[in-house]
Amino acid sequence: MKKIILVILLTALALAACGATGNSTALTGTSWHLVSYGSTSSPTPAVPDAKTALAFDKDGKLSGNVGCNSISGDYTTNGAQINFGQVISTLMACADPLMQQESAVLQMFSGTVKYTVTSNQLTLTSADGAATVRFEQASK
Repeated sequence: MKKIILVILLTALALAACGATGNSTALTGTSWHLVSYGSTSSPTPAVPDAKTALAFDKDGKLSGNVGCNSISGDYTTNGAQINFGQVISTLMACADPLMQQESAVLQMFSGTVKYTVTSNQLTLTSADGAATVRFEQASK
């Protein structure tokens, strides 16, 4: 009996962990706004009043704006990793700090990064763990 309870408990924990980390369906169907970016140990808050939005669709397309320019590209997920294909951007120039924010965030949309979705937050972390970008679900 104790073994059965232990197996059930471990299975429930494993399923809960899968739902919170690397759940590609949690990425889609919502709009994310930028909260912070930069060093994992000391992230920079997003520029106040900057209209940022990021959307992942179920067909592997990414679109949005992280400060100044519109962006779009492709992505795939594999477990707790997201792999970005080529992400393109319009080429408008904006004043700092918007351009600094955009440049830092766009660096994260290159290659493979770790991602987690918990509650209403999406966190992207660089492969080396040094940089992070955090989003929250946009209010409806």
